[in-house]
Amino acid sequence: MSEEKPSQPKLPPTSALDNPSNHEFGNWFEYPVRVQPHHTDYAGIVWHGSYLAWMEEARIECLRSIGIEFADLVVIGCDLPVVELSVRYHRSIQLGMAVVVKTRMAEVTGVRINWDYAIVSTDGQQLYVTAKVTLVALDRERGKIMRQLPASVKDALAKISVLNSN
Repeated sequence: MSEEKPSQPKLPPTSALDNPSNHEFGNWFEYPVRVQPHHTDYAGIVWHGSYLAWMEEARIECLRSIGIEFADLVVIGCDLPVVELSVRYHRSIQLGMAVVVKTRMAEVTGVRINWDYAIVSTDGQQLYVTAKVTLVALDRERGKIMRQLPASVKDALAKISVLNSN
């Protein structure tokens, strides 16, 4: 007697996502990266955790570009920890390659800030990684989620929202 196994849910094929022309990156912040040996595994392929570090670096530089210094957030007692993360690996990146980490703030809802990412070739022809990250504003002293974003952060994020909508 053969038992039928329940079908496992399957991810959609990446073929529709692999072409950067399927994505609109017009107003995204760009952060260039060159793959160094410490970014890779023993085979010279970028280790999956390196992508997360690059995305954080891009996000911090994007915030700096609109006047938010992360060090200043620490001084006023605000932290922005990651509470949700989704990453899709489309192709591997190898030692010595140059890529661009593109990021944009997708949405702010209360104290939740959603970011989108794409890691692409310098000519924009290859898509390597796409990701979504959600941050929340945290009161560092109390260790609790803030009721609202600090005014300086809210004002600066309003600037980037306008840039992203153009």
